[in-house]
Amino acid sequence: MGLPGDSAGDLQRDMRAVWEGGSQTDSRGDSESDFPADSCRDSKADLRRDLQRDFARGFDGDFDGVLRVTRHKLRVASFELRVRTEGGGGRKSEDQWGVAGYERQLRVASCESRVAGGPRGLDKARPEVYHLGSMNPDAGRRPTGWGDPAVKAPAIDAIRMAAKRLKDIAVRTPLVPFGPPSSGIFLKSEVGQPTGSFKIRGVYNWARGLSPDAVGRGFSTFSAGNTALALAHAAHAFGTTCRSILPDYAPEVKVQALRDGGVETILVPFSELADYIFRAGWRTEPYAFLHPWTEPAMIAGHATIGLEIIEDLPDVETVFVPVGGGALACGVGCAVKLFNPGTRIVGVQTESYPSLAQSFRQGRPVWVESKPTICDGVAVPFTTDQLYPLLRETVDGVAVMSEARVRAAVRALATENQVVSEGAGALALAAALDTPREERGLSVCVVSGGNIPRQELDEILAGKSA
Repeated sequence: MGLPGDSAGDLQRDMRAVWEGGSQTDSRGDSESDFPADSCRDSKADLRRDLQRDFARGFDGDFDGVLRVTRHKLRVASFELRVRTEGGGGRKSEDQWGVAGYERQLRVASCESRVAGGPRGLDKARPEVYHLGSMNPDAGRRPTGWGDPAVKAPAIDAIRMAAKRLKDIAVRTPLVPFGPPSSGIFLKSEVGQPTGSFKIRGVYNWARGLSPDAVGRGFSTFSAGNTALALAHAAHAFGTTCRSILPDYAPEVKVQALRDGGVETILVPFSELADYIFRAGWRTEPYAFLHPWTEPAMIAGHATIGLEIIEDLPDVETVFVPVGGGALACGVGCAVKLFNPGTRIVGVQTESYPSLAQSFRQGRPVWVESKPTICDGVAVPFTTDQLYPLLRETVDGVAVMSEARVRAAVRALATENQVVSEGAGALALAAALDTPREERGLSVCVVSGGNIPRQELDEILAGKSA
C-alpha cells in the first residue's frame, strides 16, 4: 500500500518550498525554527548537485516495511533535512529532524517523484521524472534489469583497439551521398558486411579478446537474428561451437541461415526470452556468453562506425542511428562525441517499439506495448537499467517513425542507391527524410543491415502495405 496521503502535487509544492527557501512555514504549518540551526553550510548549488544525483539513482525498495533507503539529505542554504527510514514501515530514528510534516517528501501517490517543473537551476537537459525504484507500478511484473552495474562509455583506446582487430575482418564502409547534394544526407551502409549487418564489428571484437579456454567452451547469445549470424561467423573463424536463443518471430531467412551454418538454434516465445534475460540465465550455463546490448567489447566494436564517420566527415552535424537494445547508438554516439561533442546523435525507433522514446519521456527505463513491425532487428519492447544511463548521456533525442515511413525508406534505398535494407536498417534514413535540412544540417544515416526476406522486399518495392 505504501505510505498514505500525499499527491504528486503536494510533493511538487513542498519540494519547491524547500528548494526556494523563501517560506518560513510549509503548507501544514511546520516552522523553520524546527530545523537545525547549525547546518547552514550548504549552498543551493550543492542541493542541485545532490538532488540530481540522488533522485536520478532512484530508491531501492518500497514503503511497506522493506524500504532500504537509510538516509537521503535535502540540503539548502538555511537548514538541512535528514530523512532516515528503517525497515518496519517507516519508523523514525532518534536523530531525525523534528518536523513530522516533511516525511511527506517521500510520499508520492503516483509512485513517481517529479521535481516540480525541474526546480530552478536543475539541468533541464535531463528528464524531469525520477523513478522511486520498486515503487514503479510495473515492478515485480516487468523488470528492466538483472542487477549488473550500468555500462560505461568505451574509452578511445578501446575503440582504436577494436578498429585494429577488425582490419581485414569487417569492411571499412564509405559514406555515400543520398539524393541530390542539397539533401545533405550521407549513408553509412553496413549491408555489405560479412553476415549482412554491422554486428560483425562488435561480435568479432568480443571474440578476439577471449581466452583460449573461453573460446573452447563455445559461444552463446540471444538475438533477433543479426547478432546470432555474426556470432556464428566468429565461431567458425575461431573453430568453436555456437548456440543462439531467438524469439519465435525471428525471420525465417535468418533462422535458416543459422541452421545451415550448424548453429544450435533455440526458438522461444518472447516472454520466455525476456525471463531468460532478466534472470540472467546465462550465468548458470557453460558457454562463453555474449550479451548483445551491454558487453563493453561489443559496444567498442560498434563504436568503430562512429570513428569512421568522423574521419570521413568531421563536420557532420547529425547522426541518425536505429535503436533496439541500444548498443549501436551508444557505440556510435560515444565515438562521434569524443571527437565532435557538438554533433547530435538521434536514435530512431519504429512506432511499434518506441521503448527508448518512452523511457526518455518518463525519465527511467520502461516497457512499451509492442505491435507488428517490419523492423524485427530493433523489436525490443523495453530499455534496460544497465544501458539507460549511457543512452541518456549519449543520445540527444529519439525520432519515432511510422511503419509506412520505414517502408518508403526501404524503397528509396533500393531505387535511388541500390541498397537492399531490412526495415531496421532503413529507420535512420526515414528519420532524416522526415527532418528538414535546416534542423538536422549535414547528416549521416547508419543503414545497419540488409537481411530482409525476399518476399517482404518484393511487397515493399511493389508499394504494398502490411
